[in-house]
Amino acid sequence: MNFMNYLNWTLFFLLILPSCKESPHSDSKKKPNIILIMADDLGYETLGTYGSEDYQTPNLDKLAAEGMRFENCYSTPLCTPSRVQLMTGKYNFRNYIGFGLLNPGEKTFGHYLQKAGYKTSVVGKWQLLGNDHQRELAGGKVGTWPADAGFDDYCLWQVDQRGSRYKDPLLTRKGQGTSKFPGAYGPDKFVDHIEAFMESNKENPFFVYYPMVLTHDPFVPTPDQMEFEHFDTSIKTNDTTYFRHMVTYMDKLVGRIAGKADDLGIRENTLILFIGDNGTDRKVISRHKGLKIKGHKGYTTEGGTHVPFIANWKGTIQPGQSNPNLIDFTDFLPSLLQAAGAEIQQPSNTDGISFFPQLTGEQYKPRDWVFCDYNPHWGKFQPARYVQNTRWKLYASGEFYDILNDREETTPLNTETQPEEVRELLDQFKSVLNNLKP
Repeated sequence: MNFMNYLNWTLFFLLILPSCKESPHSDSKKKPNIILIMADDLGYETLGTYGSEDYQTPNLDKLAAEGMRFENCYSTPLCTPSRVQLMTGKYNFRNYIGFGLLNPGEKTFGHYLQKAGYKTSVVGKWQLLGNDHQRELAGGKVGTWPADAGFDDYCLWQVDQRGSRYKDPLLTRKGQGTSKFPGAYGPDKFVDHIEAFMESNKENPFFVYYPMVLTHDPFVPTPDQMEFEHFDTSIKTNDTTYFRHMVTYMDKLVGRIAGKADDLGIRENTLILFIGDNGTDRKVISRHKGLKIKGHKGYTTEGGTHVPFIANWKGTIQPGQSNPNLIDFTDFLPSLLQAAGAEIQQPSNTDGISFFPQLTGEQYKPRDWVFCDYNPHWGKFQPARYVQNTRWKLYASGEFYDILNDREETTPLNTETQPEEVRELLDQFKSVLNNLKP
């Protein structure tokens, strides 16, 4: 090789090698954006993809058709217990301090994803700082501000003030305080904020946690009803005929978020997860696969705890999958961290099992059971501890049910007269209850 050729090759390598090194930016691009959307008071029977006969949910049905629909995702029966469990990956007996409160000493998925290099935003319903009544019920304990829960950005209803969540909403935004928006619709303002956050962070990995205010009561008109413009928010109403419209509007907003990811060209690098926080409101009766199902929010039956879960990630999750495996709300934190390529510092930091391998088609061991320790310290709801699979459910009190054939748990079974394979399962369930004690 003559000197000139040698010089040319030397210059080539000097120029090309630095660009081959992974910069922090190129490394961050490997991390998927994550959008976790959680509807409020929405049981699995309300979505078309699950067999609903009453509600129009084309956007969620499409996300399911192009991704994975989980058939057996279970929450706790009420909002705060579910949210605390979801955000921390721990069963409630470990860290639940009271209704409307998040223990300020807890690490959330926001903290962990911040540490993994994500920009984080929480938008929608907070209700985790606590008001005077909630703090009194909790023995003087206080909850958590959103900025202290691992979120760089937020736009929220009910941080330290309540106000309206729907028309004329009262919202708290990072760096801008709390403001009322006359004539606006809260859910629209939330999605406006999410879209702006996505656009600002499209070149970096981001995490959006969107605990929706829809479809919680009061049941009132949405902007797609003519009566919205003249609706007086000072009039107390709770007309369940509006629930159908609220479900449809919730679905419309999910479509907006997915569409924004498409418009920004980041859809194939964005994992979208959709769940409900607990069962449907008890005032709502829905037709589902030929049956009438009454919402049972607040109670530990199927109607209070069986919720939708849809996962969509174009190009990564194979479309059209129906997943029968059990999912526990503690599973979300380790799953998000695995998606982000982050390690949990210690195994004791979570009770959950990552479902991420199920999304990507890798080998996994499905759950044999889900567990719940329910004591919300709110309303007249009775404490309960139980373990279940897709058919059988055992309470710590000893009550045993075939929930596949007795979803409202009206007829407890005699554990002593069950066939051998069921008695073996009962032994496993009893072991779980003994091992997961406060």
